[in-house]
Amino acid sequence: MRIKFLGAAGTVTGSSYVLTSHSGQSILIDQGMFQGTEDVESLNYEKYDYDTSQLIGAILTHAHLDHCGRLPLLLKGGYRGEIWMTAPTASLAEVVLLDSAKIAKFDKERALYDKSLAIRTIERFKTTGYHKPISLGDFNITFYDAGHILGSASLEVEDTSGGEYKKIIFSGDLGNTPEDLVRATEFFDSADVVVMESTYGGRQHPDGDPKKTIQQEINKIEQTNSTLLLPAFSLERTQEILHLIKHLKEEEKVEYNTPVYLDSPMAERATEIYRDYPGYFNDHIQQEMKGKDPFDFPGLIISKSSHDSQRLQADRGKKVIIAGSGMMVGGRIVGHAAHYLPMESTRLLIVGYQGDETLGRELLEGETEVEIDGESIKVKATVTDTQAMSGHADEDQLLDWLNHIKGVKKLFLTHGDNDAREAVQNRIKKEMNISQIILPNLNQEIDLV
Repeated sequence: MRIKFLGAAGTVTGSSYVLTSHSGQSILIDQGMFQGTEDVESLNYEKYDYDTSQLIGAILTHAHLDHCGRLPLLLKGGYRGEIWMTAPTASLAEVVLLDSAKIAKFDKERALYDKSLAIRTIERFKTTGYHKPISLGDFNITFYDAGHILGSASLEVEDTSGGEYKKIIFSGDLGNTPEDLVRATEFFDSADVVVMESTYGGRQHPDGDPKKTIQQEINKIEQTNSTLLLPAFSLERTQEILHLIKHLKEEEKVEYNTPVYLDSPMAERATEIYRDYPGYFNDHIQQEMKGKDPFDFPGLIISKSSHDSQRLQADRGKKVIIAGSGMMVGGRIVGHAAHYLPMESTRLLIVGYQGDETLGRELLEGETEVEIDGESIKVKATVTDTQAMSGHADEDQLLDWLNHIKGVKKLFLTHGDNDAREAVQNRIKKEMNISQIILPNLNQEIDLV
């Protein structure tokens, strides 16, 4: 039995693993896009180091681009099987892949795939629920709620073909439980091998109330009749922000008539999908959804077109603009940034992780002049941030999750940069009795013997 690490090995993105059974059958877990610096993103264009026509099955843990974005390459490589996931993941991944193909058509020389191949990939999607085992050749696979985004899963994989190591757990991306919308991350009792993400290795989430931070930022632009920019990822983060603002309006902590523009077609589509799966929310949201929409409130305005988006900039009144992308590397937020950042009255609230070499990171670090679409833009806006909305487990939560799993003989740390992985490794060595902790390299294949 062996595992090949085809992504997220020394990087946070590009998740992709091939697991081969004792008898030689192989399945894929995730095939995500590499995102971040130019060097990291260049990995997307290197030859995929596995013959995908030999796979007997494929699994997707959740719909974030860094886990599903390269799935069409499966078909390019000759794969003709099904791709298994939860139902919400299937709906969200469809939106993500079609959006990725749409963006790619503007750079045809570097496009990984087109709309046609994305659609053919989506046609391979097959859904299952949590706690309902599926069988793929030698493997029995059960999905558990990872508590990260709607439909996200950790995987319990059993090899029925023999060998010393029979049960392997893939964490997927673990959530920052308790989350505002989704259920708590589920635990496992036992395993021989664990493949665990380490995004927040060496870090703890700061104390803080994101609802209060958003309230304060909205109150300030209400007082000055100005603009609050809120860059947000389309999946989960946007829905969390909408839900928090809904409660702020209901509690009269922000003004009833303050306009909030959702200026992201992808986020709008994702929000509709969220409404389609009420059973995947936590109990609080399910109760709230009985007769109510958790994402709608007075003053919410959907920008349908790019013309609507541009027209916002002519409005001099108070307003909140929620737009993608979350790290400000593309999408409609970039145009708004170029227009509004030179204004002292503007406020920018950063609500998530900002990768190296992104506009969001530059602004977070206090740059007073940035480049947007080849133009130098003065930054006179007030930039604030809250790290309390992270969707990933921090180091304490990672170790708590791992500590519930008994009998672990091998642990692989992935989906983190090397500093984060080493921090988790060092702490586990001190606090837990796991003899082999491995930090795999990209394209490395490791035997489980």
